[in-house]
Amino acid sequence: MSVDLAQPIRQFAGGLANRNYLLIVGGAPAVLRRPPDGELPPGAHDMAREHRILSRLSDALPFIARGLHYCGDRSVIGVPFQLIEYRAGLVIRGADLSPLQGRDDAPEILSEMMVATLAALHRVDARAVGLEDLGRPEGFIARAIAGWSKRGALVAEDGALQNLLQDISQWLSRQRFRERTPTLLHCDFKLDNLILDPQSLSPVALVDWDMGTRGDPLFDLATLLSYWAHPDDPPALQRLQQMPTTHPGFWRRADVARRYADLTGLDIDDLPAMRVLALFKLGIVFLQLHRQWVGGAVKDNRYADFARLGEDILLVARDAAAGTERGS
Repeated sequence: MSVDLAQPIRQFAGGLANRNYLLIVGGAPAVLRRPPDGELPPGAHDMAREHRILSRLSDALPFIARGLHYCGDRSVIGVPFQLIEYRAGLVIRGADLSPLQGRDDAPEILSEMMVATLAALHRVDARAVGLEDLGRPEGFIARAIAGWSKRGALVAEDGALQNLLQDISQWLSRQRFRERTPTLLHCDFKLDNLILDPQSLSPVALVDWDMGTRGDPLFDLATLLSYWAHPDDPPALQRLQQMPTTHPGFWRRADVARRYADLTGLDIDDLPAMRVLALFKLGIVFLQLHRQWVGGAVKDNRYADFARLGEDILLVARDAAAGTERGS
């Protein structure tokens, strides 16, 4: 498998962490994917895990780009990396819907597409694709609460933030979550992690699998809903700018949840508590990203306000737990 060094290597835009480059390998385009520089949060940016998932899951779903090669030898480029099949298409980044200007049907199509794609992923038999031993699904939610609480404590810089994290963590620990059959999870399912066919808006590829595992499927749904902002949501969710769902025509979160339940047949009565967990995680992720910026691992000035945004998302999580969230 040889890289054509005569062809220019291009870095893809977008993303806040892992880096992706287009290059020619064996005469065909491929994506080189690597983690960011600097000290990484525990369990994050796992290139080996992502390669294993992509090399197996592509047999079951047409919208999974195949993993081609994993290299754990740091002497090659300084970090572990992987090569992934290149899939061309349209990416809707953040809250910008301008690439679909004039497509009044786009919000409805995208809303349905996201829910249907997630349901299709959760229907995959992990054993059939050789991923039955991926992750540790038993006790997944309790471990997620404990793990994100620990990560939050590592990046909390003052007493008020520490108390906020502790309050949410303790509330989550008191909740009763349903026991569900584990499914394959993406763990960061949102619109800009989907490459789309520009005409049909159907998924060409679901990318960014470095946190993929097995566990409660509602965790993926709650993660999607943590990014799914309404026009009347609190300012913190408006500032997220992760998806264009504040534009007219997109479904409400309740519509997404009902459609997912219809497609999967799952009971989702504990979804509100699961969304609090997803917001808890999201707030801490922004605190971690800000810490990377402060430490100099990244130079992108978008990270400068992430500490404030992370704390504000945690305040939304607290309000959601108390049932006082505006716009829900």
